[in-house]
Parts: sequence; structure tokens; C-alpha cells
Amino acid sequence: MGTTRVCGEVSSRSSKSLSQSLTVSTSTTETVNGVHEFKICGYSLAKGVGVGKYVASDTFMIGGYSWAIYFYPDGKSPEDNSSYVSLFIALASEGADVRALFELTLVDQSGNGKHKVHSHFGRALESGPYTLKYRGSMWGYKRFFRRSSLESSDYLKENSLLVRCRVGVVKSVTEGPRCYNIPVPVSNLGQQLGNLLESGKGCDVIFQVDEETYNAHKLVLATRSPVFKAQLFGPLGNPNTKCITIEDMEAPIFKDCLFTDVPSGIFSWGATPVFEFTHPG
Repeated sequence: MGTTRVCGEVSSRSSKSLSQSLTVSTSTTETVNGVHEFKICGYSLAKGVGVGKYVASDTFMIGGYSWAIYFYPDGKSPEDNSSYVSLFIALASEGADVRALFELTLVDQSGNGKHKVHSHFGRALESGPYTLKYRGSMWGYKRFFRRSSLESSDYLKENSLLVRCRVGVVKSVTEGPRCYNIPVPVSNLGQQLGNLLESGKGCDVIFQVDEETYNAHKLVLATRSPVFKAQLFGPLGNPNTKCITIEDMEAPIFKDCLFTDVPSGIFSWGATPVFEFTHPG
């Protein structure tokens, strides 16, 4: 008995949970990537500028932030005694806690493809992407390359170096259900049909009213008037009718009916119903 009661309670709760509404949202984190190449010409003249002094690239935009590459020919740290060149990428615009992946490449200019690469891309990062706290924050290497080795390598060609920098700014976007408000324009079908009738395009039947003639469209007539629908497309009608004569009605009144200037109803002249029509607007 106790077991039966417990099962009944669970079933009741399950049915209640099934009646609850469900909403879903998704958070997507990805990188906005970009690459900048910085060519350093006249390397031999840049040497001797002093420890901690640099040549900088022009600023470039990636992921909504401005960046710049800093190359230190005599190194960034005094303790290295100018034995190494230093290379850094820096945040050059205002920003706080900008998370990004970086890649600094010294390009092999011999064409052999043996580039010197330091990269965050394509590998797992234990602490996640690097975070730059403020404008001027840098990521890079004080000992990027020993200077004596650099000057005898294929990275230096015609007294120039080529640095390629790749930046991937981390962006997170959360998306949920979206509601769209689409304004529905006021119907102007009546005016459009009137314009079509007045243009005469596509007309396939002629009305003879008194001494006047009016062109019209059979399908529009059949849609608006059950009388014309029966006459033109009914079992006893003739779809090949080219001319219809309207009696017991004045031409201006009939024209008003064709051009949708009167309300829906059954139109009669005297005591005789002539035709029933529906206003399309």
C-alpha cells in the first residue's frame, strides 16, 4: 500500500513538471581573429638605440581594440646586456580585462618556411587566454631571439626583419528566445485593384452600360460578385464571354461599383437586383 501511494505521488509530480514552460539560452565564446605584418627595415641602424627602447608598428584594429607591435633591438631588460632582442604585442586602446590569444612570428625570409613562432593558438592553455588589464599592457618575450644568432640567420634579409602578429580577441555572446514585432501595413487592396482596372492591363471582358463601355477582369469580378461568378465560371456560365450588357443601371453608378467606391452589398436599380458585390478593401 505504501509503495502504491509513493508511486502515485511521483506520477503526479511528473505530470506537473511536464506542464511547465521551457526556455533555452545559449552562451557562445569564440575569438575574433586578425593578423598584422610589421616590416622592420634598417635593422643595423636600429641597433644601439639602447636597452628598453623600441621601434613600434602602426596601430591596427582587431576585435574592436587597437593594437601595436613593439620590437626592442637591444632588448627590454638591462640584465640581458643587449644579448637578446625583445618582441611584444601591446593593447593600444582603452580597455579593461581584454582577454585574447596571441601569436608572434619571426618570418623566415629565405622561403624555407622555418619561422620562429610563439603562439597561444592550437594548444590547451591551463589558465585560459591572456588578460590585458589596461592600455599599454603587453604580451611577449624579453628573450625572443639571441641577437648574435638572429644576425646570422635567414630571418634577417637585406637588413630587414618581418614580424607577423596574430591576435584573437575572446568574445562571449548569450542568445535566448527572440520576439519579432513586424508591423503589418493597412490593406490598400481596393486602391490597387482600382488602379489595375483604370490602367486597362489584363482586362478580358467588356461591360456595355447605356452608351458606355468598361473594361474589367473576370477573376476579380468573380471574386467580388457571386452573380458574376456564376455567369462566368458556374455550371451554366460561359467562361469565354467577352461582353456583358448591363440593363436598368446608369453608367456612372456602375462605374462606381467597378472602381470600389461603394460599400459591399446587393445593388439594385428600382426594385430589380442587378448584382451582388463585395468591397475588396
